[in-house]
Amino acid sequence: MKSAVETLDPTKVKLTVEVEYDELKPSIDHAYKHIAEQVNIPGFRKGKVPPRIIDQRVGWGAVVEHAVNDALSGFYRDAVNAESLRPLGQPEVEVTEIPAKAGEGQLAFVAEVEVRPEITLPDLSDIEITVDSTEVTDADVDERLDSLRERFGTLVGVDRPAAEGDYVVIDLKAVIGDEEIDSVSGVSYQIGAGNMLDGLDEALTGLSTDETTTFATKLAGGEHEGEEAQVTVTATAVKERDLPTPDDDFAQLASEFDTLEELKADLREQVASIKTSNQAVAARDLLLEKLIEAVEVPVPSGAVEAEVHRHLESEDRLEDDEHRAEVTEDATKALKNQILLDTLAEKLEVQVGQGELVEYLVQASQQYGMDPNQFIQSLDQGGQIPSMVGEVARSKALAVALRDIEVKDSDGNAVDLTEFIGDEEGDAAEVDATDAVATEGAEASDDATDDADVPDEAAKA
Repeated sequence: MKSAVETLDPTKVKLTVEVEYDELKPSIDHAYKHIAEQVNIPGFRKGKVPPRIIDQRVGWGAVVEHAVNDALSGFYRDAVNAESLRPLGQPEVEVTEIPAKAGEGQLAFVAEVEVRPEITLPDLSDIEITVDSTEVTDADVDERLDSLRERFGTLVGVDRPAAEGDYVVIDLKAVIGDEEIDSVSGVSYQIGAGNMLDGLDEALTGLSTDETTTFATKLAGGEHEGEEAQVTVTATAVKERDLPTPDDDFAQLASEFDTLEELKADLREQVASIKTSNQAVAARDLLLEKLIEAVEVPVPSGAVEAEVHRHLESEDRLEDDEHRAEVTEDATKALKNQILLDTLAEKLEVQVGQGELVEYLVQASQQYGMDPNQFIQSLDQGGQIPSMVGEVARSKALAVALRDIEVKDSDGNAVDLTEFIGDEEGDAAEVDATDAVATEGAEASDDATDDADVPDEAAKA
């Protein structure tokens, strides 16, 4: 097989492939066998019709069409691998030549496909990252203590206008014109939560028990999404949370400690641990931001449009132009990050160990509320494991990159992130000769190559 690549633009190439007859012959033999099992020809049993009879009765065209359709996707994948391409979508294929008759000629086709662009990453040693300090203040501890007190607090009715943080029991009715579109009764809502209707917090603030007010709001969901409704709300009760006194008795109630001072000391350690973990998250986010700022990443428009169409179709919102613009922006950003991180993973020669992959899949299964074994099996059956490997590799690429970057806190102190980003010795133990997925992040993510089955109609001469 011969192949050649022509770059059409930074994100698209034309792949020209020529396949000799001998390489196509196994598929031709398979085509004869398959057709022989399907046709009824007097004097021959099914499956026993000779090729020359099939040529006479069915025609060489049907044979070669079947063979090309059967083999085309495999030749395409072989050519992609031979040319070290990184496809990011389905190819557009045109068959330009097929064998004219049995034993003679060749198969030739061209495929235009969007690919991962070549980008140049900056020197990691030139990047500086500063994260917040892990210093724990008394205010941090008091905030943690107040959160704990709220868990053990009780709601008590108050005879005053409702204020920020209060819980209000409400009856609510929404109408558009003369049509009532929604109503609820006896619902408890905390002012400031912001999880019901725009304008509800402002409407309830200052409202006393048994008082009613009306306000206008734009609906954010449902069949009337985007429309303006008039909402009438009545406060049937106003309550505030009565918090327990922070003392030794509370410490014994809310924890395993006997005194408030012991509880506070433990809360201080908790805050310190959270801040340390947040440093690692912030460092990863800042590194990605700096890389994105430093590199111009061309984004394949076709791949973006395919993702946008899939997303909108799943929501039955293909005609929603405003939402399309939002999804397009998000899809473009996501693909840009993916291209950059795949390139980073390849540059750093990131490998994903079996244990790392399983840990990621178990966590993902929990998010979907599925049994880990069933989740992994469903991914495997759907051919999605390579995509998951790519996700792990991208995340790990940032961690590995941080090992080459000096991270400091806001006080100018060096920050040790080894607990979160690991080290080379740990990687070597995880990825060995017998227990490894052994893939570069970019190669794992480019599973589009394996899934890019060429449509049958593309192979018709």
